Amino acid sequence: MNIKKELIKSAKNSILLEIGGKPGKAVGATKFGGAPDVPDDFEWAYYEGKGFEDEVSSRPLAFLAQFDLEEICKYDKDNLLPKTGVLSFFYELDSQKWGFDPKDRGCARAYWFEDKSKLHAADFPEDLEEYYRFPEIAFTAKSERSYQSYEDFLLQREKLIEDWDAFDEAAESLGIEEADDIEGRSKLLGWADPIQGNMTKECELVNRGYYLGSDWEAHVTPQDEQEAEQWANRDWQLLFQLSSFDAEDGFELMFGDSGRLYFYIRREDLQKCDFSRVWLILQCS
Repeated sequence: MNIKKELIKSAKNSILLEIGGKPGKAVGATKFGGAPDVPDDFEWAYYEGKGFEDEVSSRPLAFLAQFDLEEICKYDKDNLLPKTGVLSFFYELDSQKWGFDPKDRGCARAYWFEDKSKLHAADFPEDLEEYYRFPEIAFTAKSERSYQSYEDFLLQREKLIEDWDAFDEAAESLGIEEADDIEGRSKLLGWADPIQGNMTKECELVNRGYYLGSDWEAHVTPQDEQEAEQWANRDWQLLFQLSSFDAEDGFELMFGDSGRLYFYIRREDLQKCDFSRVWLILQCS
């Protein structure tokens, strides 16, 4: 198998995000943190789960980021995102669910607000802790060619490649960065930068109702596992990857142990601009 040719064939465009500086003040401006811009009928989402101190309660999701799609769409070379409006992301940070349990549904949300002229800055829920009300920080975007990680590449080709060396040689020839060089990378679209392995199969199996904790292989039917391996990379698309980072003003965002959040969406939902069924996965070292 010509691994380099396969990597080129499966490559996608991604929108690389550099975090730093002050965002614009316009309603709907692309940014991390601050107050989200929302329509009048917006209802702040809550998630009931076990928190850091093992207490179970219903907590408001924290606002992570929003993207002005009129601005961002020029970097979307594959034309996957809507061309107008604002795309926003939320996550419940006290429980920090990992996404391997069907019960984690609702711990993260993505919203598309189609008409930016109808948005205004939201008031934070009174029960959202102050440390989950993040400072506003700008995102600077640019297009980047995105290639499969070794873990994603192997999902349908495990019997065709026997070791890392052949893959590493092909990746190096394409200028694909080593894992140590992408520690703080955030992006929209493209292929994920996994820390603990492939996630598209995980998204598919969890959404079929499987709990993927310990000994999960013993409970998944051979047919479901085969179908997930065959179709997951085709059916599931990375929507947003947000890495842990340190900002210039001393603000620090950490998911687990220097981890990343990954918002995935079914491609059919993305085509319909339906962001109601995104699935979140948290991975860390």
